[in-house]
Amino acid sequence: MTEVSSLTGRLLVATPALADPNFDRAVVLLLDHDKEGSLGVVLNRPTPVGVGDILEPWGELAGEPGVVFQGGPVSLDSALALGVIPGAEGPLGWRRVYGAIGLVDLDAPPELLARALGSLRVFAGYAGWGPGQLENELREGAWYVVDSEPGDVSSPRPEGLWRAVLRRQRGELAMFATYPDDPSLN
Repeated sequence: MTEVSSLTGRLLVATPALADPNFDRAVVLLLDHDKEGSLGVVLNRPTPVGVGDILEPWGELAGEPGVVFQGGPVSLDSALALGVIPGAEGPLGWRRVYGAIGLVDLDAPPELLARALGSLRVFAGYAGWGPGQLENELREGAWYVVDSEPGDVSSPRPEGLWRAVLRRQRGELAMFATYPDDPSLN
């Protein structure tokens, strides 16, 4: 088997050709990617449910908008949280994934993280791929793979993230930011 180059910490941006409605115009941050498979969260699917409504102690720490995001179609009844903590060392209850972005232990007391936490985002569910599945989708042209920025996780305007991420790319990829929602109306 060929070696899989890790895409952990990078973004998957759905191409206009991606037909799966779960990922229409999705921006997925990959939290884990290796030969065993891949796991990520969709950064631009806010729900109307407030973080404080289901995880009261974390509600005050959630960044704007202070809602739970649908992280993907897998395990929608489970919560996963990401926090941005600048600096070399993070507090107890936080595990670095990539750069300043890390997983927050929602069972930890929020006070452990409150002072260090730059932002918090809570996700219901996640996006997952089995061994080789994501690589096949990449070969089929379903995703653009681009670098992430810490602000992507905490964007106050998540509904505009797909266009914003594409717009900051170089060359032809930036042109896809203007792709119409419904090409038949063009």
